[in-house]
Amino acid sequence: MKVLEGIRVLDLSIAMSGPFAAMKLADLGADVVKVEPLAGEWQRHASAGGAQGNEVNASFLSLNRNKRSISVDLKNDEGIAAVHRLVETADVFLQNYRPGVAARLGVDYETLRAIKPDLVYVSVSGYGETGPYAQRPGQDVLLQAMSGALFSAGRPGEAPSPAPFFLVDAFAAYSAFEGAMAALFHRLRTGEGQLVQVNMLDAIIAAQMQEISVHTVGGVPQTRSEHIHAHSYIRAPYGVFPTSDGYLALSFAEPAVLAEALDEPRLAGLDAERDGFTRRDLISGLVEEHLRRGTTDHWLEKLAAAGIWCGPVYDYDALLRDPQVEHNQSFVSYDHPTEGRVTTPGFPFRLTATPQSVERPAPRNGEHTREVLRDLGFTRDDIRRLEKEGVVHAAPAGDA
Repeated sequence: MKVLEGIRVLDLSIAMSGPFAAMKLADLGADVVKVEPLAGEWQRHASAGGAQGNEVNASFLSLNRNKRSISVDLKNDEGIAAVHRLVETADVFLQNYRPGVAARLGVDYETLRAIKPDLVYVSVSGYGETGPYAQRPGQDVLLQAMSGALFSAGRPGEAPSPAPFFLVDAFAAYSAFEGAMAALFHRLRTGEGQLVQVNMLDAIIAAQMQEISVHTVGGVPQTRSEHIHAHSYIRAPYGVFPTSDGYLALSFAEPAVLAEALDEPRLAGLDAERDGFTRRDLISGLVEEHLRRGTTDHWLEKLAAAGIWCGPVYDYDALLRDPQVEHNQSFVSYDHPTEGRVTTPGFPFRLTATPQSVERPAPRNGEHTREVLRDLGFTRDDIRRLEKEGVVHAAPAGDA
């Protein structure tokens, strides 16, 4: 038996943060029913990085394993009635509409709490449910830019560089997952449901717990460096440095140890904690000058032998081939009915007694519409009529 077996989650979210949170619940055994519009969630049809599938694109596949799909017109009275009937059987409801949309559709917390008083309702927004920015688009790079993080690295005068992945979406997803689990635990002890509100802005602020506290508590300003340095609140050298044939990551090296490894006497008398901050550019500049003279493999071997923390800089192909990644089984592969063999990142934590697994591939749009409606007591004739009238969509009979 899996940890969340017997828990039903209704996932009405789109894009990344909501679907990712719901998938984490599904991976732990929850019955996650993805409620989609008749044409399917838009991310089914929007290619991520140009990775267009046969019927389902890579981004959708990566965020929706272990779910069932029901396709319903929420603007139709019978459609919303069917969803309300589904809410009666649910434990968790998750949505990431812009503030006000859920109420217009009749799936806001107050409406659904009247149907299911012990419901855990998770609402994910960009900036919060209320306030001056409530209606702004909660897009990842916009929130990275607003978060303050981008001025903790890079060179003065250069444009800040955002993270090359959806960092804020990921932190919001983990926050929504944590909130849902905490509220389920509270319900287990008290029988009470509750509203869980998550916003992307607070999630990325909380993720910078150490950095922002150095500023607010310690009064230390963010200071960008003229030379390579990846984090304004960590002593030099710290970051990714070029070698003669590639790049190398370097972290927390003692200047005296570096002086010997690089044969650079100018580093020998420097103090790590004092000069590592006050003479950051000098240290980083000298390290960069020397590392350019040798290959990555040469420096990895020499620096590691001296006890200096260093490592390779991978692209995705190299990551997939890494022996530790293979040992950890960091990726999962499964067969999809239209996309063939699918490989995606796996599970970030492991449970020894109740391990996670891929039980279902990402569903086709409406693949489980008939199955879910039958579970709710709809007759075959009822379902046929709803399909004919365009209230629900079901995958072709041979595929459902």
